[in-house]
Amino acid sequence: MLTDTPVAPAGLFGFINPSGLYDPTANGYSHVAVVRLPARVIHIAGQGGETADGALSPRFEAQVVQALDNLSLALASAGATLADVATVTVLVVDHDQDRLGILSDQIGRRWPLGRAPTCTLIPVPRLALEGMLFEIAATAYTG
Repeated sequence: MLTDTPVAPAGLFGFINPSGLYDPTANGYSHVAVVRLPARVIHIAGQGGETADGALSPRFEAQVVQALDNLSLALASAGATLADVATVTVLVVDHDQDRLGILSDQIGRRWPLGRAPTCTLIPVPRLALEGMLFEIAATAYTG
């Protein structure tokens, strides 16, 4: 969904996908987030796919789902939700088109069309824990 003006500004920020740039909607992100200040800034450290007891599924999709659940819990602890996230950084071990499709699908399930945060995806050879395949960090803004 290309637009040169912020899409559905919700409170403190809106997203722009300028014409002349690739439409990122199918891949679950936006090109630009515009934040109106003053705002409360919340930084969430990289969340992996481990459960509260430290268990880590060997399946990429399961780790993405759990990491997004973990992100939601971390945001809630600061009084925020996924809707307050303006930008994410994603680390993916052995990144390929299949993994991008899984991530895009899960982003689409959690953020409405046109409201996905800006995203930088970085393919990596390994993450902090043995067997860890996915990690997501976020910055959110609340009033």
